[in-house]
Amino acid sequence: MSLVPGFRVDPFWPKQLPNRWIIGAVAGVAVDKRDHVWITHRPSTLQPNETRSIWKAAPPVLEFDAGGALASSWGGPGAGYEWPQLEHGIYVDEKDNVWLGAGGDKDAHVLKFTREGRFLMQIGHPGQSGGSNDTANLGAPANMVVDEAANELYVADGYVNHRIIVFDASTGVYKRHWGAYGNKPDDGFFTRAGETLPGPFRGAVQNENRPSQYDPNGPPSPQFRIVHAVRISNDGLVYVCDRTNDRLQVFRKDGTFVREVVIAKDTFGSGSVWDVGFSTDAKQSFLFINDGTNQLIYVVDRQSLEVVSTFGGAGHWAGQFYGAHNLAVNSKGDLFITETYEGKRVQKFTYTGLGRN
Repeated sequence: MSLVPGFRVDPFWPKQLPNRWIIGAVAGVAVDKRDHVWITHRPSTLQPNETRSIWKAAPPVLEFDAGGALASSWGGPGAGYEWPQLEHGIYVDEKDNVWLGAGGDKDAHVLKFTREGRFLMQIGHPGQSGGSNDTANLGAPANMVVDEAANELYVADGYVNHRIIVFDASTGVYKRHWGAYGNKPDDGFFTRAGETLPGPFRGAVQNENRPSQYDPNGPPSPQFRIVHAVRISNDGLVYVCDRTNDRLQVFRKDGTFVREVVIAKDTFGSGSVWDVGFSTDAKQSFLFINDGTNQLIYVVDRQSLEVVSTFGGAGHWAGQFYGAHNLAVNSKGDLFITETYEGKRVQKFTYTGLGRN
């Protein structure tokens, strides 16, 4: 039996919001260098029966201190930038810049703000996406990460496009991009596949309310479907969540493919690989992958890419999930996991140390 990380849900984190605020579907979480936790949520997903009372939507960007108290709040339309049609993804870099993604079908951009919410930069413009080989616009980008040493922004692009794209983090100048296996993305693959390739390849995006078009027993798709998250390990490997292909792919920073793992390959609908985080030991020995369809967190050995344990489960009680969407890790190894759909919350799982599986 091997030693694996253990976690215990903290039902008292975060603390109640002020101003009779409530949150909608939470579509992003990040931890900054202070161990403050940032989320972005979707006010538009609050139902009429939630907001016609004394309660109202909180601003879309919320910062919590380590104890779970609200530290700041901001966001929404403003001068000089185009707010997303649908909020999706947040990242806070070492310079305290806050990056936001945009997951609507017309969204084609990411935004950069100061931690106080002052606008700094926009890359791309809504409604102007030219597809997965457009170097100026994005396609419903889901998440992002900054490589601090190289000052490069990596974007998981995304729901409409099917690639990783890299920009200069200061200027927004395009650097490079790649698709599954490090190949050039081919948006036409999925439409051509309906005529020339077997059924498993039909349709780039799977939806939870439609039958799956992914065949777990067929050949792996040579193209990404939903590129939902990108993270960079301390040893310079790039981890990409190909959500509805149920797989995690690993690359070098130049886009060279290293290896992949398929997790819960019989998962259909919204897929099994939504986000990924790293354990805080020096070797980052473990990966944490959230599965918002099966409502589980997978603990994965980073060297073998084998699932060594799981926790969670479907439901609305503390420690359970409904749409486990994004994940972030603080300096102590605690996990912060958001829920989309009608889950509409962020939960803290305190790291309890290594234990027997």
